[in-house]
Amino acid sequence: MAGADEAGRGCLAGPLVAAGVLIDYGALRLSDRRALAGLHDSKQMTEELREELYPCVLRAAERVSVVFRCVRGIDSRGLHVTNIEALSAALVALDAPDALRLVDGFSLPPCPLGHRAVIEGDGTSAAIAAASVIAKVSRDRYMKRLAQIHPGWGFEENVGYSTPGHREAIAEIGISPQHRRSFQSVAYRQLELAS
Repeated sequence: MAGADEAGRGCLAGPLVAAGVLIDYGALRLSDRRALAGLHDSKQMTEELREELYPCVLRAAERVSVVFRCVRGIDSRGLHVTNIEALSAALVALDAPDALRLVDGFSLPPCPLGHRAVIEGDGTSAAIAAASVIAKVSRDRYMKRLAQIHPGWGFEENVGYSTPGHREAIAEIGISPQHRRSFQSVAYRQLELAS
């Protein structure tokens, strides 16, 4: 079973990250099954639980793929196009021709592989939930490193999400090179700064 999901789609800053996870349920050890039993939508888990599950997923998976798409790519191609392209790339990178491939929420027209979109799949499929954890932890770690390069926006805390503190920082100090200028609230701020 292969699952794909993304993290960071609704963020004001930072990359979009898609992940694919291939799990051979028949080959899982009992300890891996127990560890993966706690999987569900990564956005509903605490950061501590995601970090705890991350190495469990890596250990249990046959293969894992992680695809980053940068801010400028999101701005030039659009969020939806970038999202489905990244999810497609994550599935293709798994190189799993015989797997049943599931994607959280979206059908992927550009994907050359057969797959099934599952609405709220990260809550019903362990493979999608595993991909959700890999994508979210990978992106959050990246944003925390970015906070050291671009201090002031609270990326170490909000990891680019639109929180009151993040929006206040944008109002006070402007936008960083990691902000998505195609997003309405960031674009308005950019226009204010230009005038």
